[in-house]
Amino acid sequence: MPGFEAFGELEKKQVQDVLDNGVLMRYGFDGMRNGHWKAKELEEAVANRMQTSFCHTVSSGTAALTVALASAGIGAGDEVIMPTFTFVASFESIIALGAVPILVDVDDTLTLKPEAVEKAIGPKTKVVMPVHMCGSMANLEALKSICKKHNLLLLEDACQAIGGSYNGKPLGSIGDLGCFSFDFVKTVTCGEGGAVITNNQDFYENAHMYSDHGHDHIGNDRGGEAHPFLGYNFRISELNAAVGCAQVNRLDEFVGIQKRNYTILREALSKIEGITFRRVPEGGEENHSFLNFFLPSEELAREAHKNLGQAGVDACFYWYDNNWHYYRKWEHLIQKVALGKLPEAVLDQLPDYSKSDFSESDHWVGRNISCLIKLGWPEEEVRERAKTMFTTLSKITK
Repeated sequence: MPGFEAFGELEKKQVQDVLDNGVLMRYGFDGMRNGHWKAKELEEAVANRMQTSFCHTVSSGTAALTVALASAGIGAGDEVIMPTFTFVASFESIIALGAVPILVDVDDTLTLKPEAVEKAIGPKTKVVMPVHMCGSMANLEALKSICKKHNLLLLEDACQAIGGSYNGKPLGSIGDLGCFSFDFVKTVTCGEGGAVITNNQDFYENAHMYSDHGHDHIGNDRGGEAHPFLGYNFRISELNAAVGCAQVNRLDEFVGIQKRNYTILREALSKIEGITFRRVPEGGEENHSFLNFFLPSEELAREAHKNLGQAGVDACFYWYDNNWHYYRKWEHLIQKVALGKLPEAVLDQLPDYSKSDFSESDHWVGRNISCLIKLGWPEEEVRERAKTMFTTLSKITK
């Protein structure tokens, strides 16, 4: 991760194909295309790889989450349960629809704690949204049981976890809907892009219409289209989709490289007393895009992060202090700050997160170091990195 480290002739050929053809928009201009439909090609490839009936590509992972929620009829006042550890897009997509994000604790998987989810369910809860952060999943079997018991939708945010699996099924394909990001720093990149996958035809039909101003896409060259409902513009371009067409076909290659590099680093760190690793639920297989481990205390985690940086070990993150990925620094959500007036439902129903007790999340995230696994590292460089990390961390945990 990310896929841009491996750009090559396949990506260049796909992009050149679009430029030679001259049509950059995914809809219309049928007479000019000469049969070239890169977004449709990407959708077919993703659906096949993810073992789902339908895929619709959009402009970003954030758009994918928004479109997925909208396609399932989520709107004003509906509540969506999500984790404290995620990217800000998770709650942005919910609030954009006038719905309400309900934050709950993560456990040692660094994803949704099922017991916390069940405790947070109320009369307005409609969706449980696990976020497979840093390449690994929540206990999806437990979450599916909870959703079935309470008649809730399960929406997988797999934006950081493409290529991972659970009980032999690709992440994103297990819930009612799944979402991916193909932005510049993801394992598979389009530069900018995202996708919604589902086996529900109604959700799919809603998704492709909603993401293109509510057009029903009946007829050729955009002629005669009706507008069954309001929508917005979340379209992907043919140029972005072209990059994705090359990259998605390299997913197994990328995940294989990530697993090799991850394994070398993990084997080295596993010899250090006091270091433990995130729990992967039984039946789960990470996509190995990050190596996540815990130090015995928050103080030692901070020291480890600082010392790794000083030792020249880049791309290691201490999410506990991160502005983008952990609730403690989401002041715009906590203080309910927007350019315009927030929907009444959000203002009325959003908990006061400045007073919330997320001590269990703090316990796990505060002790976590998360190391990005790069595709561009030669094996010898990974082994040198492993030695440096072992030496640096061994001094801290003695």
